[in-house]
Amino acid sequence: MKIHPLLLLAVLLSPALAADPAWAPDPGFTSLYNGVDLTGWGYRDKEGKPLETFDGKENASDARYTAKGESLTVNPFAEGKGPRLRQLYTAREFPKDFILKLEFRAAVNADSGIFLRKPQLQCRDYLVAGPYKSLKQYKPQDWNVIEVVVTGGKARCTCNGEVLVEALELPPTGPIGLEADRDTMEYRRIQIKELP
Repeated sequence: MKIHPLLLLAVLLSPALAADPAWAPDPGFTSLYNGVDLTGWGYRDKEGKPLETFDGKENASDARYTAKGESLTVNPFAEGKGPRLRQLYTAREFPKDFILKLEFRAAVNADSGIFLRKPQLQCRDYLVAGPYKSLKQYKPQDWNVIEVVVTGGKARCTCNGEVLVEALELPPTGPIGLEADRDTMEYRRIQIKELP
């Protein structure tokens, strides 16, 4: 089968199908998402033990999470494809203090979350779904930046520089996770820096 050169070029240049080649983690940070597949991510059981890993796979086994080029996408629930609420976790755990940065884009009324060692920071279409409806810097249906700074077992969480939670209590160690609840949520540029 012969593919037209312009079609091939369009596919290669499509931002939906390829990671952003211009982006690299900030100095001292490590990317948690490779922009190609779900390597380093998987499902855990209720006790937090690894249950299923997705190394080398573009989709989770129930299709709730998909590697779509630059974004790790949380897909809407499809009846009969597993539980409605799902959590995707890093294979690694993070016992040291750290800084986590990521960008997210929420569909209208989307509901997701970011798990920090276990506790959840709500990550949603904030102005519609809450709980942070008074944010001034939040950009609906556009890319927003979450930054989490963990020191001494507490996390300070911001969205576009505005404080979401000043001191979220965290356990001593655990993975980073993303929740699949309602509608589509995209995450990209997921990076972490462990502190001494």
